[in-house]
Amino acid sequence: MSDLPLYEIKDINLADQGLARIMWADRDMPVLASIRERFERERPLEGVRIGACMHVTTETANLMRALVASGAKVTLCASNPLSTQDDTAASLVRDFGIDVHAIAGEDADTYNKHIEAVVATDPQIIMDDGADLDTALHTRFTDKLAGVIGGTEETTTGVVRLAAMAAEGTLGYPVFNINDANTKHCFDNHYGTGQSTLDGIVRATNRLLCGRTIVISGYGYCGSGLALRAKGMGMDVIICEVDPLKALEAHMEGYRVMPAAEAARFADVWVTVTGDCKVVDAPAFENMKDGAILCNSGHFDSEINIDWLEGHSTSKVELKPLVEEYTLEDGRKIVLLAQGRLVNLACAEGHPASVMDMSFANQALAAEYLYKHASELENKVYDVPAEIDDGVARVKLETLGVEIDTLTEEQIAYMNSWKF
Repeated sequence: MSDLPLYEIKDINLADQGLARIMWADRDMPVLASIRERFERERPLEGVRIGACMHVTTETANLMRALVASGAKVTLCASNPLSTQDDTAASLVRDFGIDVHAIAGEDADTYNKHIEAVVATDPQIIMDDGADLDTALHTRFTDKLAGVIGGTEETTTGVVRLAAMAAEGTLGYPVFNINDANTKHCFDNHYGTGQSTLDGIVRATNRLLCGRTIVISGYGYCGSGLALRAKGMGMDVIICEVDPLKALEAHMEGYRVMPAAEAARFADVWVTVTGDCKVVDAPAFENMKDGAILCNSGHFDSEINIDWLEGHSTSKVELKPLVEEYTLEDGRKIVLLAQGRLVNLACAEGHPASVMDMSFANQALAAEYLYKHASELENKVYDVPAEIDDGVARVKLETLGVEIDTLTEEQIAYMNSWKF
């Protein structure tokens, strides 16, 4: 074991199981595999120190493999205490030489210690999923900022944080917004969240979905994808929104739209996907049906006001792992999944590899672009360059055996002129 990198994981002996799962996910990630093969030849990030704070899953493992193939020295910690796959972490250490600091179910102190372990490596490129690593660098470890070339961010919540830093003039390096790449949010957010969230709910509860009412807070890419899948499973869908355009879109799609306090009267299952705080709060709790099941698929555990539940309950019972039943003062029972954290990762395995293939292809290519063009970039949040985004889509189509038309020279000229 002396040849292994630095690590703090649950059990290195889980590596065989983890490697098998990583290779299974790799079968459905052909775009990332093609990038890894090129990286092995070209070594574009030779010697670059990458610090990653991400969900330690099999899909993330294949991104880490691509980064190692590029020549980078990678250190990885978890971006959520409940999402780590301990066998995956073990394989990353043993089989791919990656410093991993992540244990499923780790407490807050351990979580922060693991972020500090990444900071201690003096990372030059940051890969974040929720901006916890970025936030640590900008608050507690500002002496490390000068050594950071730039970063990438995967989530809506993280992008909001970083955009706020940039607006204040406190962002210490350029960051690429992976979340808003078309080949990320149109697929990962929309299709991935829809399938994986329902997967998490079913695994945790084993409840029949059809015939039940689901309330979804948020009708962005994640919420609309979840609504589509829930409707397909035979659920009655209610949408809660604050954006009038999104609410109108949901209405036109045939869903009921109403305020949270009203929707609470109907909810058998409630899912939050907004990225905000206290989305399910006192007005909703006060009207909520007895036996309602609450969960969250937004990045942080702030969307459901758990403090309200704790303060207005006479008891809390763990019915099974990550399924807790609160008994309110008036006798109603509310069931909370995954402690209000990401239900699709805590209770299931997260998004399917096929959609993460494109998201992580953007991550890998954005890191390469960032390293090559660092001197040209300002300390602000950038969209992923169109050539990367479009290129990922084209390669994905090729791997799926799908062909498309191309414009003729005449058509191109027609679309770029008014003299016809």
